[in-house]
Amino acid sequence: MRTSEGGRAGASRRFLLGCVGLALTALSAPAMADQALRPRGGEALAPARPEEVGLSTERLGRIKRVMEEEVAAGRLPGAVVMIARRGRLAYAESVGFRDKAAGAPLSKDAIFRIYSMTKPLTSVAAMTLMEDGRLQLTEPVSKYLPEFKDLKVAQSRPNALGEASPDLVPVERAPTVQDLLRHTAGLAYGEITTNSAVKTAYAKAGLFKPDFDYNTTDLTPEEFTARIAAAPLAYQPGTVWQYSLAVDVLGRVVEKASGQRLGDYLSERVLRPLRMGETGFSVAADKAGRIAQALPTDPATGAPNRLIDGAAPKNDSGGAGGYGTAADYLRFAQALLDGGSLDGARVLSRTSVELMTADHLGDRIRPAVSPGELLMGVPGYTFGLGFMVRKDAGIAGVPGSKGEFMWAGYAGTFFWVDPKEDLAVVMMTQAPGPSRAYYRREIKQLVYGAIAD
Repeated sequence: MRTSEGGRAGASRRFLLGCVGLALTALSAPAMADQALRPRGGEALAPARPEEVGLSTERLGRIKRVMEEEVAAGRLPGAVVMIARRGRLAYAESVGFRDKAAGAPLSKDAIFRIYSMTKPLTSVAAMTLMEDGRLQLTEPVSKYLPEFKDLKVAQSRPNALGEASPDLVPVERAPTVQDLLRHTAGLAYGEITTNSAVKTAYAKAGLFKPDFDYNTTDLTPEEFTARIAAAPLAYQPGTVWQYSLAVDVLGRVVEKASGQRLGDYLSERVLRPLRMGETGFSVAADKAGRIAQALPTDPATGAPNRLIDGAAPKNDSGGAGGYGTAADYLRFAQALLDGGSLDGARVLSRTSVELMTADHLGDRIRPAVSPGELLMGVPGYTFGLGFMVRKDAGIAGVPGSKGEFMWAGYAGTFFWVDPKEDLAVVMMTQAPGPSRAYYRREIKQLVYGAIAD
């Protein structure tokens, strides 16, 4: 992690996107090559030729070839990939279709449903409140959301016949803000949990829709909070890592602690400072034509693909409701790589970023399914505050470095930051099927294979 806020000032200076009229004819051939790297519709990092930052142009070319093969085979609608190394944009490519049915090609400024890649954004928003002294990680969630007092845990106990029987027991300790950030609050996703009592309660409450995965945007903030607090927990808080609706609850905590709607606070403290002008919880009508579309059905299962539509939600889903471009998210990733600041705008201190990307599970908290197995089908990862974190260079069956951190989204988006390699990567696609883990492993292999220094 970098320790100097100004150390990358030259590398991360802003560039105007596009040139018009006579200015375009004045570009030299090298300048035109640089211009090609800059995505339309958002602010790009300063460009670099791959060899200038220790990458191979020839090897990076494999990314486009592989993605084009997937599009041609009908397995992907399209994809945008952006790579920054040493603070500079070294690769920006789009392949395939924004809307295959309409024959519309995918451009670099396409807007994607980022689903769970909203979680790191919400987590950073919560950490700004911690730095402001407006919340503490160890405080109970009920301090901000009184509905979270006197929670119960759904667990099985043997009945008189020795058979497993469902039962509700009091929590042994209250879930904390830290538990929300690291998914140890005892909450769940109805789409994932094996606790039948929790799944049933979430379905009745509208927190889980069997025909429409990961969508609670039809509930008001008050409805969401009341319903999830009334449902039982799947585990005792602080005992199990279970991927969950915890960051949606964290979004409600941010609202209470800040006195603002989540989207407004996030925009004020994170998005505007980082110049992420294409990111938010809805898409304006004049930009709706840039939303990337999934294939009608999943190629692997034949199941219909159903995704949120970009309309203004009843609540800002801090866990799965975001939209944005690859260029915007790369700016966010680069700010984290730079220790919490970019282009002179600091959103977090270096120490807070280091806290977020440390191991917060240790040996005391067991995973229901480990973070790495959930995201990429590999072991070797733990979880911090909003990010999955690699524990060592080995174990995981994908290239990477100890301390790299990442997360992904249900619809196919993925990002990671590798401080050791000074690397930030974003891949955006809309392919919400079981092949997501395959493409996450694939892009990691292709990017690390292009490192040439």
